[in-house]
Amino acid sequence: MEAEWVKQMKNQVNTLEKLAKYINISDDEKKAIETLKTKWGTTPYFASLMDKDDPNCPIRKQVIPSMKEQVNKYGMDNYLVWKENRATEEIRPDSIARQYHDRIAFTVVQNCGIYCRHCFRKELVVDQDLKLKFDVEEGLAWIAEHPEVRDVLITGGDPLLLSDEKLEYLITKLRELPHIEMIRIGTRLPIVLPHRITEGLKKAIGGFHKVPVWISTQCNHPKEITEETAKAVYELMNCGINVGNQAVLLKGINDDVDTFRELHQKLLRTRIRPYYVFYCEAAPGIDHFRTSVEKGAELIRDALRGHTTGLAQPMYVLATNIGKIPLMPDYCIVDKNEKEYTLRNHKNDTTKIPNIPE
Repeated sequence: MEAEWVKQMKNQVNTLEKLAKYINISDDEKKAIETLKTKWGTTPYFASLMDKDDPNCPIRKQVIPSMKEQVNKYGMDNYLVWKENRATEEIRPDSIARQYHDRIAFTVVQNCGIYCRHCFRKELVVDQDLKLKFDVEEGLAWIAEHPEVRDVLITGGDPLLLSDEKLEYLITKLRELPHIEMIRIGTRLPIVLPHRITEGLKKAIGGFHKVPVWISTQCNHPKEITEETAKAVYELMNCGINVGNQAVLLKGINDDVDTFRELHQKLLRTRIRPYYVFYCEAAPGIDHFRTSVEKGAELIRDALRGHTTGLAQPMYVLATNIGKIPLMPDYCIVDKNEKEYTLRNHKNDTTKIPNIPE
């Protein structure tokens, strides 16, 4: 019997005809789908969460192409080559991206459960202008030859679209390397295809082990979180896998105080730990999703600080070719002298503590 997640992928909503079963398609949406030569689509499950009549629905805007993608005032050409340091002297397989000495990103698949319109790998996954070869064996051999690498992020595309057998093989091979201390998997499937969290998957990647598996998912709006996602996350936790969220700050989707607060509180209610909020990256064709750089820090200050537990307060960062740069709120220490520090909170209240000499 075919698994539900396989059926979902075989029936991806990626044509006007299929999309019309879920929403009343606007003229602008229709024009973009017919005009732009770009890969788009998502699972029937995620499409069912779209608002039928509202083109500004936060899920519709992440799924359906827009003519605004033709505007590229601020995006960088060859962004992924720059961001993932693919033009350096170090010889690496296409599957290996490196920004840190001891951590690497290992790309193992190019397909997705949703082709996010804001994807930072847009050139590769969505527009498909950049052609790379993702050879798993080549990547594993490279990692084996680099004992300084202790942490591997398995990414894509979406790596959980691999079969249970391929995932088990991949995780096993990485765990056999004595220098690997942890494995992370970047996936949106707990959000866009929670049906993928099956007993077979749990057996393939879970269980007690000295090299743990962590999952980082991406949820950008509270509307994306359903009972199905909550159950999938619980199942992952039951087999020893913690789930964190890496949201992307998106203009018109989650850049207001109420939405931002509800997103992070709802993530915790679903047992997903808010981990990062990313400033929308400089990939080409996504100018319309970008806010000011300061906006994320302002939202953490105004929507979360003092309004919810510290568990719900992610780190706001900008991803670059030299790693992630924190962009956190600029309040805390406002003055210092030989006697004391003056500290300020999110309400602009101040307090003082002693300045302890070294």
